[in-house]
Amino acid sequence: MQAHGMWADPAAYRASGNPELRVGERLRPRRQQLLMALSTLLHLALLGLSVIQPSAPDSGFAESAAAWPSFCDPHLPLEARDTTQIPSNGSAPLLVHVSVFVSNVFNVDILRYTVSSMLLLRLSWLDPRLTWNATAHPWRAVTLPVDSLWTPEFTIREALWVDWKDQIPRVRVDQDGHVDLILTLTTETNCDLELLHFPRDQSNCSLSFFAFSNTEKELEFQAQAVNEIVSVKREYVVYNLKTQVLQHHSVPSFQVTMSLRNTAVKSIIALLVPGQALLWADVCGGLLPLRATERITYKVTLLLGYMVFHSSLVQALPSSSSCNPLLTYYFTVLLLLLFLSTVETVLLAGLLAQGSPEDNSGPCPVPGMEQSDQNAGPGPAGGKGEGAFPEAPSGGGKGSRRRWVEAADRTFCLLYAVSVVVSQFTFAGIWILAKCKSDPAPGEAAPHGGKPQL
Repeated sequence: MQAHGMWADPAAYRASGNPELRVGERLRPRRQQLLMALSTLLHLALLGLSVIQPSAPDSGFAESAAAWPSFCDPHLPLEARDTTQIPSNGSAPLLVHVSVFVSNVFNVDILRYTVSSMLLLRLSWLDPRLTWNATAHPWRAVTLPVDSLWTPEFTIREALWVDWKDQIPRVRVDQDGHVDLILTLTTETNCDLELLHFPRDQSNCSLSFFAFSNTEKELEFQAQAVNEIVSVKREYVVYNLKTQVLQHHSVPSFQVTMSLRNTAVKSIIALLVPGQALLWADVCGGLLPLRATERITYKVTLLLGYMVFHSSLVQALPSSSSCNPLLTYYFTVLLLLLFLSTVETVLLAGLLAQGSPEDNSGPCPVPGMEQSDQNAGPGPAGGKGEGAFPEAPSGGGKGSRRRWVEAADRTFCLLYAVSVVVSQFTFAGIWILAKCKSDPAPGEAAPHGGKPQL
């Protein structure tokens, strides 16, 4: 307690000659000087940022501000500086040039009537509000976020979904006010595929772009399409592109039409080759003797195999309200031919079995033969029992039945082979000459924005 009270007076403590206290007193002025220097530098830095002079010599601050792009000029009225509205082009609509680059078309689904594609859109237009003096401000072009100025907003009418690759694209603006915008997207769209001549079909798929945020008096499109697909290793290939501006719509729009052609390699291998193999195998089955039991087994096996093939074929081919594929009818006719051939073999084999000596062992014995066996009795050697049929007439009847059954089978096999050949040529002629135009869509009578035609 006494020790603490002895240094209670600060003056007495300083006079005690404590070395720690003497060092702190010597550093205090230096700290104060350092803090004052830092405060001065910070003040000068802030002051310098607020009075930066323009880089152009002999020009005042007002002249430098006038050299900035017009949308940054605070002296313009509010309606002139609002670049998020569509630029005014006087009494004429604003012309937007659109270049559509088709880079890929994939996943053509004939069962769902859909096509997936990858596109690149390049849009350019003139906005006088975005010009600036290039002599005073040496920028040739600037890059701005897309939400800082007006850009067209597209909706694809046929699209099931659209995936925009760049969610926040950048817009390039040059000193003359020309604006360039590049958009990339992947989309899946509906397509009225013309599958009458599947698998050698050709179809036109359309992508209609609408700008619903503007009217046709405010905006006009001038479109062109470029085919940039470099790969041909696919089932469907794009062999033509064309664009057109849609008329009689209340909103500005344009349409890109892709012409697709099926290469048919997969379908020929999977459908036509197995069907033809089963058909000609059935024709060759007629060369087997009618009395051979393997012929019926052979025919029934082919019929069952073709029915399984036909079932899978129905699931692989699309169906629609009009212009169904010709292959659907063709394979149905082949199924009927195989069924007719199998029925003929079974009927003639049954008739031939009724006249054979072994018909008692069959499931349906002939009644006349059963009665002959019951009335026949033992007799003298070389003779016949009472009630037995004479041998010559009986043998003659069996031989004649066998002959005309075999003759009928040969005639049918010949007619069947001729019918198969004729059906192939007939189908080839129908394939070349047949044409079908799909029924018009209900929406074509009343396009979007138009009045329904009653």
